Amino acid sequence: MTISLEVSAGVGIIRLDRPPMNALDIAAQDRLRELAIEATDRSDVRAVVLYGGEKVFAAGADIKEMQVMDHAAMVARSRALQDSFTAVARIPKPVVAAVTGYALGGGCELALCADYRIAADNAKLGQPEIMLGLIPGAGGTQRLSRLIGPSKAKDLIFTGRMVKAEEALTLGLVDRVVPAAEVYDQAYAWAATLAQGPALALRAAKECVDAGLEADIDTGLTIERNWFAGLFATEDRERGMRSFVEEGPGKAKFL
Repeated sequence: MTISLEVSAGVGIIRLDRPPMNALDIAAQDRLRELAIEATDRSDVRAVVLYGGEKVFAAGADIKEMQVMDHAAMVARSRALQDSFTAVARIPKPVVAAVTGYALGGGCELALCADYRIAADNAKLGQPEIMLGLIPGAGGTQRLSRLIGPSKAKDLIFTGRMVKAEEALTLGLVDRVVPAAEVYDQAYAWAATLAQGPALALRAAKECVDAGLEADIDTGLTIERNWFAGLFATEDRERGMRSFVEEGPGKAKFL
């Protein structure tokens, strides 16, 4: 199967497996959307790892498949393309991308859908669509500029250049750089730790940050205020505060 979802101890691993470069063809895009929705709906999935294997994260779209598409075909397809990536971005649980090797084009856009990105020290990321006479079409112009700022995003998009892991870290494109052999383990550990946390509070935190970034400050504060007050109706809030009072900070068990 091109993309699969496996669950271990509350962590859902969405694994890309389309050798040699994990090119994201239409079938893979549609499968990605299906699994993102499944990860969203499954109560046994409390955090998610996006992983392409030891050698490559994803080198982009399937160019041969795209080459034969005309304007009408892409008008019909482009919404489904974006919807597949948006489904990943909207998983209401912590999502970490374990980036190995190349994360280019659609691969970089997929990494941008995660909440946190851990990259191998030999990783290379970029949005090279301009070299095809195109622009990023799966959210890259929007998510990249929101993540690293418009001028830095324009530099990467205008030139199409690849950046190595250390520059990606400096730009804020990735959050941690580790030896290649440790990428998956560290990403899984990040997800596994959060999988033990209060699921509804984590969902609230993610929604507040993401929705707040798309709104003015007053609207963002309203979103935060409503979620903050609403969490006082949850069992996790009761458990967390009771543990704090009786046992001290950081000892609450939420599973």
